[in-house]
Parts: sequence; C-alpha cells; structure tokens
Amino acid sequence: MTLKYLLQKEFLQIRRNAFLPKLIGAFPIVIMCVMPWVMSMEVKNIRVSVVDNDRSTLSQQLVHSIEASRYFIFSGQKPSYRAALTEIEQGKADVVVVVPPDFSKDRVKGRQPQVLIAANAVNGTKGSMGSAYLSQIVTRSVAPTGADIQSGISILTLYNKHQNYKLFMIPALLAIVMMLMTGFLPTLNIVGEKETGTIEQINVSPVPKWVFILSKLIPYWLIALFVVTVCLVLAWAVYGLKPAGSVWLIYLLAMLLALFFSSFGLIISNYSDTMQQAVFVMWFFVVCILLLSGLFTPTRSMPAWAYLTTYVNPMHYFIDAIRTVFIRGGGFHDIAHQVYALFGIGLLMAFGAVKSYKKNN
Repeated sequence: MTLKYLLQKEFLQIRRNAFLPKLIGAFPIVIMCVMPWVMSMEVKNIRVSVVDNDRSTLSQQLVHSIEASRYFIFSGQKPSYRAALTEIEQGKADVVVVVPPDFSKDRVKGRQPQVLIAANAVNGTKGSMGSAYLSQIVTRSVAPTGADIQSGISILTLYNKHQNYKLFMIPALLAIVMMLMTGFLPTLNIVGEKETGTIEQINVSPVPKWVFILSKLIPYWLIALFVVTVCLVLAWAVYGLKPAGSVWLIYLLAMLLALFFSSFGLIISNYSDTMQQAVFVMWFFVVCILLLSGLFTPTRSMPAWAYLTTYVNPMHYFIDAIRTVFIRGGGFHDIAHQVYALFGIGLLMAFGAVKSYKKNN
C-alpha cells in the first residue's frame, strides 16, 4: 500500500507541473517528425566547378552528367584551374573537376584520359564523398566498356531494399528519446525534491529504500511505454515505416533501456545537491554513452581501446538489437545476447540506485 500512495504522489507531481506533461508529449513528436529529415549521412548539395580545357562534344557530355546529378550544385564552368581554386578558397565551391585538353582525342583512340578532381577536404566527409561521386561519373564517361560490365552485375538487397536512410535512423532516434526522457527526468525529480525540501519527509519516514526507489522508477517506465508508442505511430503515419519484427520485442528492449537510464539517473541524483550539478554530470555521461554506442558510426571503425567500451555500453546493445528487430525482422533468438546484457546492466544499475540512496532515519 505504501508503494501505491508514493506512486500517486509521483503522478500528482508530474500532472501539476506546468511544463513536464507538455515536454513528455511534444518531445517525441518533434524528434520523430524533424530529425529523420536532417540526420542523414548522405552527402548532397556539393558545389562543383568545372574547367573544360577540351571544349568538345564528349567533354560537354561529361559536364552535363555532373550538372544532372542530384548530389551536386553546378557552379558553372571556369576559365582556368586557378580561378576554380580561388572559388574553393572563398567557400563558393567544394570540388573542382578539370577536363584535360586531349579528352576527346584520347577517348577516340581508346585511351583513358586523366581527369583531375580537386576537393576541399576541410570537411573530410564532404570532400571524400564528393570525390567518390564524381569519380563514378567520370569513370562511366571515360570507360564506357567498364560501365557496361558494371551494369551486368546484379545486386540483391536483403534489408532496407529502397536504401531509405530514415528506416536506419528511426530506431536510433527512438534510443535518443528514451535516453533523454527516462534518464534526465528521474534525475531532476529527486534533485528537485532536495532543493524544495520535500524529500526530508521521506527520509524520516519508515518507507524502505527499495520502495521509494521503485516509486521513482515506475512512472518513468510508463512514460517510456508512452514514448515508444508515440514514436512507432509517428513512424508509420508520417513515413509509412513499420517494424519488420515483433513490436513486443521493441517494447521489451525499451523497458530494459528505461531500467538502466532511470536507475542511472537516480544514482546521479543521490550524489547531487543541485539541479545544475545533476544536469552537468548526467550530460557528461550521456554524451559519452551516445558517441561510443555506434549510433552514428560503426563501432568497428573505432580504435581497439574505444571498442572495448561497447561491452559495457547499454546503448550499444539497444541500438544493435532494435535495428535487428526493426529493419531485419529478427526474433528473440537473434537478440538474446543483447537482451541478457541489457537486463544484467540494468539490474546492476537498479541495485546501485537502491544502495546509493541514504535515509536519515
């Protein structure tokens, strides 16, 4: 019965808060409706300047192929390489393509002309991807026989057949929403009670520590269920994307991640005296967990010492498992390792939350 009344207190506090209910409702909506459009690793709108030293029909075909690509913004033809390089230095172009004077003559004689591609690599991703896109266009232009061979290769895409980046990012965004909603809110809850002094009434009461901690965790587990439901409905309604696997597995993974972050947030709040202190500490750990989880870049690309952190990173297990379920349609046996790891880490963190809370009675 004690737990029942404590839960009533928690829900009353959430409902009477003028900002919190609006945040819980609006945050997943904004994240799911805005972020999939902007969080894309696909590089577009690369500004290209062309120097055509051949001025032949074949060289103009190459120029028009670059101009017609959806990845580039054609900045026009320049009279010389120096003039095109000046535009890069002024930030008006990202890549320069220089067509040699004997481009068409070499093509007619069966030789492969050397086309220069100079990219601004201050932004390494944009420079390398832009050069790779242009290299494909140039290769098709200077070696049509090779392009014919390539066209005979059949590619079978097993998952995400339309190469839709939103399908890849939506599970990751779900992880971010879960982390922020179930991590920060419990942290600020207890620290807020410390600042207002209401927690002293709990400290002098005979309420067991585990009951008090459980009363703090359960509301945010329910919030996690609500957030997951909103995100799945929006993914279907806005983008027409549905999980390829079981929805119940997604809920299971979400609850295990909520167990970890809500417990972790309570541990931080138990050692924090002010909201500012709690937010800074929580944000430090959240950023590290997020960047080392493989959310944006493959974990195998990390140095060996950094890759070792993924073994204790619950976000890594969650992202790996939810993408397996959401995109590949995997079953429980496909994500059993991740489920057990999440459960173990979450249980350990919940135990730490109970042990770190100190009562005064």
